[in-house]
Amino acid sequence: MQAFEIQSMTCGSCAGRITRAVKDLDPQARIEVDLKSRTVRIDTTEDSPSVVAVLTEAGYPPKPLSA
Repeated sequence: MQAFEIQSMTCGSCAGRITRAVKDLDPQARIEVDLKSRTVRIDTTEDSPSVVAVLTEAGYPPKPLSA
């Protein structure tokens, strides 16, 4: 499971765009979004640099969180 803080995520629409971006990368990914803490947890077989790249490209640059 990869965890990220995304400061630019401010609403449900942002969460939806983040979810779609990750699902485009890996349709089988499981994504947990917490708007209050602005964190996203992603269970995917994709490596972290790929996930960071797709989120950044979508306009939501992530900051990895420690496990």
